[in-house]
Amino acid sequence: MRLDKYLKVSRLIKRRTVACDACNAGRVSVNGEVRKASYDVKQGDIVEIRFGEKSVRAQVLSTKETTKKDEASELFKYL
Repeated sequence: MRLDKYLKVSRLIKRRTVACDACNAGRVSVNGEVRKASYDVKQGDIVEIRFGEKSVRAQVLSTKETTKKDEASELFKYL
């Protein structure tokens, strides 16, 4: 699954265009390397998103094309 779509489906970022912009600006890294929005996310990857001075780290537990709001938190685990 594409990185920008995963961020939207898992609700780490609310909108896919915002996720795409964050990836293109270099604020999203996977396994310690800055990645573009087209990167293929796999189970077990560590995603880090930088919001100004704060950052969020999460481990990918699974990837689904769609999910309900209540089940979105099952797609990742905060680190």
